[in-house]
Amino acid sequence: MDSQNKNLLLATALSFVVILIWFVLFPPPEQAPQEQETLSETATAENGDGVASAPGTAPDPGGSDIAANTEAGSPAATTEAPRLQIDTPRIEGSISLTGGRLDDLRLKDYNVEVDPDSPIVQILSPVGSDNPYYALYGWAPGSGLGLDAVPGANTAWEIAEGETLTTESPVTLEWQSPAGLTFRREISVDENYMFTVTQSVENTSDATVSAAPYGIVARHGEPQNLKNFFILHEGLIAMADGELSEYGYDDMTDFEVSATEGARAEVTQVTENGWIGFTDHYWMTTLVPNPGSPFKQTAKYDERRNIYQTEAVQRTLTIAPGETAESTTQLFAGAKEWDTIRDYQQNGIDRFVDAIDWGWFFFLTKPIFAVLHFLNNLIGNMGVAIIVLTLGIKALLFPLAYKSYVSMAKMKELQPEMEKLKEQAGDDRQKLQQGMMELYKKNKVNPASGCLPILMQIPIFFSLYKVIFVTIELRHANFFGPFNDLSSPDPTSIYNLFGALPWGAPDPGTLMATIFIGILPILLGVSMYLQQKLNPAPTEPTQAMIFAWMPWVFMFMLGSFASGLVVYWISNNTITFIQQYTIMRSQGYKPDILGNIKSGFGRKEKAQDDKS
Repeated sequence: MDSQNKNLLLATALSFVVILIWFVLFPPPEQAPQEQETLSETATAENGDGVASAPGTAPDPGGSDIAANTEAGSPAATTEAPRLQIDTPRIEGSISLTGGRLDDLRLKDYNVEVDPDSPIVQILSPVGSDNPYYALYGWAPGSGLGLDAVPGANTAWEIAEGETLTTESPVTLEWQSPAGLTFRREISVDENYMFTVTQSVENTSDATVSAAPYGIVARHGEPQNLKNFFILHEGLIAMADGELSEYGYDDMTDFEVSATEGARAEVTQVTENGWIGFTDHYWMTTLVPNPGSPFKQTAKYDERRNIYQTEAVQRTLTIAPGETAESTTQLFAGAKEWDTIRDYQQNGIDRFVDAIDWGWFFFLTKPIFAVLHFLNNLIGNMGVAIIVLTLGIKALLFPLAYKSYVSMAKMKELQPEMEKLKEQAGDDRQKLQQGMMELYKKNKVNPASGCLPILMQIPIFFSLYKVIFVTIELRHANFFGPFNDLSSPDPTSIYNLFGALPWGAPDPGTLMATIFIGILPILLGVSMYLQQKLNPAPTEPTQAMIFAWMPWVFMFMLGSFASGLVVYWISNNTITFIQQYTIMRSQGYKPDILGNIKSGFGRKEKAQDDKS
């Protein structure tokens, strides 16, 4: 076998092995026929539906833990509690006056399914629903105050100002403490997903008191639709003075036991900048204290009631008689849109873009996504943007590809001389290798250069796969016709003749879907096959068989991957075919594609005749 075929076989086999390992370790996640994109969790508690609250000793950045006591609440006190409505161009929901919780939030721009008539995505849900997940604010009592002197999880707030929370109209809640304190909570929201919560306390008593403002995000149980996919982080996410921390739900159950009975906690003292919350595939709920302010960051798991909780506790404030103290924090609750969270980062939230799971190859995934996002905004079609991105990547790699294909063309010209060397060397392999190396050196041919373009594609392939899987911009992104979600596998199938027969395609992620593949995987197999036929098949039977099966094995392997990735692979193969064909012809070698296809069938017929 000549060196050209050796290099091509080596590069193709290496690509196959890498993708096979990737496919085994990180299989595309199975999708239910009607996938629920709501952030649903299991609401479990020992004594009814749990409502997380945070009364306790006065915490400060150097003080003790917030006591994460959990009070039992009835559904009537939660889902049916008096409410204040939220209505902006992008979100809708309500605030519970019981506890003043943000516990009912839906995203107007996102549907659960591709069908625009499907329900919109629900981010936060109250206790008493199937998926309790909410944000709660309050004050931890310090010197001169007892638990009943500060608002808690079930405090009955009254509306002081406003009727509906909109981008133009903030609302204010008020509660009179029996200790002679007046607590107010002003809530505003911007045009996207950022709430601003200003808590104030007016001391109308005769004594000096102290208290620490806090914010909590609580989630009852793990999300029911948790994907548990290695390529994606779901769970706790926190930034503390430039250091990003990520913990899965299983990791939180392994935290050290805290001073609070039945709780495990991880505590971090933040000096200047940080944020903490929970991230899901496409959505996130995060507490964001004011940049430049120290605070205590706590991640907690309540074993007794199966509640996951994040806390941001600010410094303790001392309020003299007649004085008022206030504290302002922010809460992000919405979609992890790159544009949106990048704007928040530019306005002072440290490394907020890293809330998107860019992975280990962030130095590739970030620029790849930035270019893809720009192209999509420019073109208005994500599938076409992927194709244009592929053209750009191939243009950047063109100098390397040019050298490779020129080398391959020269090796074809040297084929007669190589055959003579084989005849002269006979069984002396060392003599043959020496002769071939002298021949390559004389004609300035590098036989290893044929591997480089394929090897360069592997990290790009993985990075693009990461981008397509984790970014919300690919979710329900349209290409054309039936391809209306590039983050999901090809929706067409041989099973129903690509929609011609009156039944649906197999559910994605099933064995049937892997066997009865769609249009895009077939095009992928054909593009690989034609690219392979630019060169004659190896004369050695085993190598020829491997080459013959390779495109079709890849076709079935990649058929269940995100269709956006398959579009990239088809585009890459097509452009590579055109480049290689054009460059090799410019060097005087004309690939005989039709002849190579015919010779392949001829070898199969001959092999069958030999067997018979």
